[in-house]
Amino acid sequence: MSRPSTIRLERTTPRTARITFANPPANLVIPESAVTLLKIVKELENDPDIQVVVFSSDLPDFFVNHYDGAAAADLPQPEHEGDNPVWTDMVLRLTKAPFISIAAIRGRTRGAGNELALACDLRYASREKAFFGQPEVGIGIVPGGGGGERLPRFVGRDRALEAILTSADYDADLAERWGWVTRTLPDAELDVFIDATVARLASFDRQALATAKAQVNRATLPPDAHLVAAFGEFAGTLTQPGFAARAAGLGALVAEKGIDVEYELGEYIGRVNENL
Repeated sequence: MSRPSTIRLERTTPRTARITFANPPANLVIPESAVTLLKIVKELENDPDIQVVVFSSDLPDFFVNHYDGAAAADLPQPEHEGDNPVWTDMVLRLTKAPFISIAAIRGRTRGAGNELALACDLRYASREKAFFGQPEVGIGIVPGGGGGERLPRFVGRDRALEAILTSADYDADLAERWGWVTRTLPDAELDVFIDATVARLASFDRQALATAKAQVNRATLPPDAHLVAAFGEFAGTLTQPGFAARAAGLGALVAEKGIDVEYELGEYIGRVNENL
């Protein structure tokens, strides 16, 4: 029996859609997630009616988490020679798509999941339940999906360096203060606020929305080539001994502590490195 997709697309109205991530217990990104997301983004960017797309999660404690290290050897390959890497292609297309993308963030949002959120146009987060991080350096690799290119544009060079180099977890209040997210709201108000924003944007002229987004993109986006280069650097670090040793140590902690490691990943990454 085939495994169900980690991604679910729902057309909520003729002008709006919702993409929901579900890969229990911790919403890790796997190869199927990347391939399916790229397919959906391509489909929606060519839809003449779609104006607003919301990204959400079925798991209240995890939005979209980091890439599953156990699947590192199975990174999805581009369909055609010369194409951008699959995850890179997806986030580049999402940021430039002629629709407005909104991340509805509850729970842990790390690594590839944080890079997906950064690729969205608007990021609204639960004040009580959202946490953010780029944990790659702590396990001997580097961000490969736009974290190193996009995060400094939102929070500044020094704050981005702190977040990426320390691999720590950041709560929603600090993320909002730094500009990592568009705004935070009390958890009980998050869905109502996002629904109202979606309805408002869906009532506007589609071309005006898309053109205004393109104007802001011209002033703010990193060059595509920088994200392509970053993926190559990320893939290269997967073969380094520093990653192998830390992955083994983290795997041992997961075997001992279970899902608690994913809840407090920033803390456990520090413990792994103390033992090397």
